Amino acid sequence: MFEQSYTFTFEAAHDLAENVRGEADHPYSRIHGHSFVVTLTLRAEKLAPEGWIIDFARLKAICARLHGQLDHRLLNAIPGLERPTLENTAAWIFAAAIADAPALYKVELARPSLNERVAFCAGN
Repeated sequence: MFEQSYTFTFEAAHDLAENVRGEADHPYSRIHGHSFVVTLTLRAEKLAPEGWIIDFARLKAICARLHGQLDHRLLNAIPGLERPTLENTAAWIFAAAIADAPALYKVELARPSLNERVAFCAGN
């Protein structure tokens, strides 16, 4: 089994007011920002004739597109990310990348300053 990964970062703001309903003073209910680290991992049992899962240039272009959609944005304003928990954001990134990277297996999303990380994996 082969795995191939690429990591990129982005900065974004969000609030989770809907997630902490009834807790008006909860810190997540206010708009705040994070530095995010995203790792896309592709998996394949055999390589393409070129000797790779996907050309890294193509994977980097996919990540650049995602970066443009997420960086310095209010995540709540992105269609499909109205509730931008770490888990929902990882799933959104997976859905936004899978058509261009069919071998995508896992999206890991981290907020290193908070020592938090989630992973969204392809279902079997």
